[in-house]
Parts: sequence; C-alpha cells; structure tokens
Amino acid sequence: MITTVSIETLALARGERRLFAGFDLKLRAGEAVALTGANGTGKTSLLRAVAGLLRPTAGAVRFFGIEGELEAEVARVAGLHLLGHHDGLKTARTAAEELAFWSAWLGGGDTASAVSRLDLAPLLDLEVRKLSAGQRRRLSLARLLAAPRPLWLLDEPLAPLDAHRRTHFGALMQTHLDGGGMILAAVHDPLPIPARVVAVGTA
Repeated sequence: MITTVSIETLALARGERRLFAGFDLKLRAGEAVALTGANGTGKTSLLRAVAGLLRPTAGAVRFFGIEGELEAEVARVAGLHLLGHHDGLKTARTAAEELAFWSAWLGGGDTASAVSRLDLAPLLDLEVRKLSAGQRRRLSLARLLAAPRPLWLLDEPLAPLDAHRRTHFGALMQTHLDGGGMILAAVHDPLPIPARVVAVGTA
C-alpha cells in the first residue's frame, strides 16, 4: 500500500514547450494537496505524470510503503485512481451498468456502498446520456469508493457539483484521509477540506 509519494526535481513539457522544471513535492498518508495555478501551467500534466501516463523530461516520481520503496508500475496499477476532466463513461449504458463495469475493471466489489454514499440510487436505471453534468460527475466519483485505493489524483473534481454536493463529497474526502488515504488535486476553487496549497507554474 502506498503511504508516501515523492516527486523529485520533476520537469514536464508539452510538445516543445516546457511547463515547469525542478518541481518537488512529498505527499504522505492522511494528507491532501491542492495544486493551483493558471490554465496551461501543468497541473493536469503533473497528475498524469504521477499516474504514469506522461513521461517527465527530468526528475522522478517515487512511491513508498511501510516497508520501503515500491516498484512504480506495481504501485500505480493497484494503488491509485486518476479522475480527469473526461469521465470516460459510456453514454448508452445505464448508470448501474457503468458503475458495475468500472468496479469490476478496477478490482472493486461493493457498489452498494458507493451508491448509498453518493446518493446514486435514483439514477441507476437512467442511461448515462440522460444524466446532468453533476450527476455524471457523481457517477464517476463512485469508482473511488467502489474500488478503494490509497492515492486519489483528482482534476477539478468539484467543478460540476452544486454547493451541497461539494460539501458532501468533502466529507467523503475527509473520510478517505482519515483512513490513511492521500489526495492530490488540481483545482481552481478551494477544496472543502484542509489541504496544503502548492502552486504549479512555469519555471
């Protein structure tokens, strides 16, 4: 299980344009970090690099457990969720079918708890294409609960949610942290939980 993520002198580029260099960050169990900065400074790219979907031009992302350093690919496969701007939902499936698919794909099982905690029961028989943006986001967030993993990488997770839903998801985030989880989130709006704020910018 991942207990620490260490980002060391990381440099990222998009095409020929450098986003940033020399970026350092250590994230420990029970901690949330909010990544801030203007559009295009590399917040999303940083999340993708931690998830192993983007190769750094310099530096490294390392993962540690209670017994020492973990092999990065093994840690990523079983230890993290990346929830991006695009929800990846199949619009022709019902919400129930989509949740069952993602839970099975990610090795989870308890979809009933996710449904209850995110108030998805009234949506389960609806096709995904009939859901509002906020409802689709709640369905996407359900995979975090249906297949628990210690590290949540979240890209603007609250954007489509109303104030009530933001507060509710904040409580779920805090529960995740209280259980030893970690959250690294790219945000424009403040997270509804205590979080260390780290600016990402061109260097």
